[in-house]
Order: sequence, then structure tokens, then C-alpha cells
Amino acid sequence: MNSPLTSPQRLFVTGIGTDVGKTLAAAILTEALQADYWKPVQAGFEPTTDTATVRSLVSNARSCFHPEAYRLQLPASPHMAAAAEQITIQAEAFQLPATDNHLVVEGAGGLLVPLAPGLLLADLIQPLGLEVVVVSRNYLGSINHTLLTLEALERRGLRVRGLIFNGEPNPATEDFITQHTGVPIMPRIRLEIKITPAVVSRYAAEFRTWFGR
Repeated sequence: MNSPLTSPQRLFVTGIGTDVGKTLAAAILTEALQADYWKPVQAGFEPTTDTATVRSLVSNARSCFHPEAYRLQLPASPHMAAAAEQITIQAEAFQLPATDNHLVVEGAGGLLVPLAPGLLLADLIQPLGLEVVVVSRNYLGSINHTLLTLEALERRGLRVRGLIFNGEPNPATEDFITQHTGVPIMPRIRLEIKITPAVVSRYAAEFRTWFGR
């Protein structure tokens, strides 16, 4: 467990790749901290947006859901989705929402997803003053993907607030990652048959304890 929070948390949630549970983790963190939520770039609206998904899973009345800086229709890498609409994503368009509350910021895909020529998703983290939560899921190759993500964050001088393992446990994989990197390990998200607000609330209680609240 960490020390009790004394200032608003500014967390950036990224995954080691796509479909690793990043949006679920963001919803749990949002509920745990009763934080605001912001998805800077949404690429693809079907079946729904990540903001709408998180909103549907969060039960508390305090969280505010801020509009995306870019809402792109094509479900693809943001630079491709933007090009399809003849848009060039600009770094200057990304400004943290005005809030005194905790804030959970959800990325798009992995850490080095391209937004525009010369602009990666990771380039936004330091200017926005965010700490990073990395979501990892066990699969063949996940050790490599997790270590690469954490190494990229270290090389950029970005602070990792914690690492979340999502899905079925794999002690050999997880122990190696934990011992090799020394990053703080947050509560596990286990395999769930159905994700509901009640499930998110249950996990939020575990994460709230981890944060010392």
C-alpha cells in the first residue's frame, strides 16, 4: 500500500499493446479515486467510445468525463484515422482539462502509437505532467512487450506509478517482470465473465486501499 494521497493524482493509463484491458483499468482507477476521466484521442466509434464505456462502468457521482481533443471515425492508428479525415493532429491541441480533482487519462493502444509525423503518444506525457500506469496481459511475447514499454518510459524520464497485470495469473512471467524492473505492482484485474459497474466497484475498493485512501 502507498502513503495516503496528499495531492491530486494525474495518471496516464497505457497498455503494452492493444486489447490488454486498458479501458477497464482506467474505469477502475476512475472509480477508485472518484477521479475525472479524459481520453485525448478517440479513433473509432463502434460499438462505442472509450469515454462512453468508462462512464457506463463508473458509479460515483463525482467523476466528470471530459471531451476528447480529437474524435476520429476510423478504428485505426490515430495518425491514419486523422489522415482519413484530412486532419493533422497537433501537440498544442492537448491541454489538461481544468479540474482540481484526480484525473485519469487513457491513451490509445500502446505507448509509441503515432499521432502525426514526428509526434508519438508518449510525447504528450511529460508536457502534461502525468505519471504512468502500465497495463500488461499475459500472452506469448508479453514479457518482451512489457519490458520494452517500461524501458521506453525510463529512457524518457517518465515516472511509472504502477503496473497492473490483467487476466489469468502467470507467476513465472509476472515474477520475472517484477524482479527485473522493480516497478510498483498494483492490484490484479482477474478474468471476469462480464464487466459491470458492480465488478468495477469491487476492484476499485482494492485499488483504493493500494493508494492508501
